[in-house]
Amino acid sequence: MRETARGWTAVWLVVLALIQTAAFGLVWRFAVHTELGQWLDTVALTGNRIGQDRIDDPVDTLLNAMSVVSLLAATAVIGFIALIRGRKALAVTATLLIAGANVTTQLLKHYLLRPDFGIDPERAAAGNSLPSGHTTVAASVAVALILVLPRKLRVAGAFLGAGYAAAAGVATLSAGWHRPSDAVAAYLVVGAWAAVAGLVLLFFQREQAVVEPGDAHRVAGAVLAGTGVVALLASAVALSWLVDRSTVPVQALGRRPLFIGYAGSAAGIAGTIAVVAALVLVVVHRLVPRWKG
Repeated sequence: MRETARGWTAVWLVVLALIQTAAFGLVWRFAVHTELGQWLDTVALTGNRIGQDRIDDPVDTLLNAMSVVSLLAATAVIGFIALIRGRKALAVTATLLIAGANVTTQLLKHYLLRPDFGIDPERAAAGNSLPSGHTTVAASVAVALILVLPRKLRVAGAFLGAGYAAAAGVATLSAGWHRPSDAVAAYLVVGAWAAVAGLVLLFFQREQAVVEPGDAHRVAGAVLAGTGVVALLASAVALSWLVDRSTVPVQALGRRPLFIGYAGSAAGIAGTIAVVAALVLVVVHRLVPRWKG
């Protein structure tokens, strides 16, 4: 029975990794290699100017706090939490998750190409910006935190971590640093790496480890996932409304469509990380059992 449960968990993690990798490919293909995708991204990025002067300070503070030093410090803290719980494999795996996701993002950002369709001439020279490095930093730390926190703190960690990662993703859009697809792609990179980390934890899990079904955070996971789905649906409605106006140059759009593009994209960013965090939360009790044996 124990081996069967582990087998199904492994299958589920493989499926999650494949789905999120495929979703990344679809986001990249649509947002970067189609004129409509680039137009929608540019509308959102242009719409960030509405009310920007009111949020400049908090946005700059949030983004400037993310650096190589802060990432190393956060990784050390996460590893320390796992070690004081006596979980050496967890400490190594959480570190692998953070490092793997961030290295993957930097490689993809460097090697993926962005064709110039003349939609966003202001940023054409900058080239590809997908996935977002800052968003990957925030999301990888948030997801790793869900893995290493003790059972009683996981739900709070999941909601706070998802909120922080969502704020970081929206902040990159608000600051004009990244397109919305860059943040969404970053979350999918982290989600795929979280599934890989889960497989590693399953592999090193001892046979005598006891998985308590009562430790599953089903209600919290459902709330987090439900919130994410609602946000994604709102984003889909907003972007669908914009599609009918895609023949209009971005520079000629009025305040209303620009704001809808920005707000709808922000909802999509927040919704994506909420779903990714929920998927980690509902399976973490099987990956990090209460009794390690």
